[in-house]
Amino acid sequence: MITFSCKKITEEELTRCSFNLNKTEYNVLIFLLRNDKMCTIFQISKAMELERTTIQKAIKNLVEKGLAKRTQKNLFRGGYIFLYKSNNKDEIKSKMKELTYKWYKNVEETIDKL
Repeated sequence: MITFSCKKITEEELTRCSFNLNKTEYNVLIFLLRNDKMCTIFQISKAMELERTTIQKAIKNLVEKGLAKRTQKNLFRGGYIFLYKSNNKDEIKSKMKELTYKWYKNVEETIDKL
């Protein structure tokens, strides 16, 4: 937990704020980080006990934000399925640090203008 002035900021709040994640997106990200294998939407949905469409929306946003990746697996008899996995934890931490540093510089510039 981080204390900033009069507010304590949890790791969840810091992560959600850094990447503008809603609660479901955050929970899906944590699930993917803890589950170190490629998963289908159905597997994630079943494990988290959430609707498939809810997981699809969350995963779409995580992929767009560079926090998860999608790969296509071609099926033996034709067709394909998509598999999802979080990006490397260190890569995510690095992005958070970069975003936090940009925020810090903006705050510093705003203070200097006072």
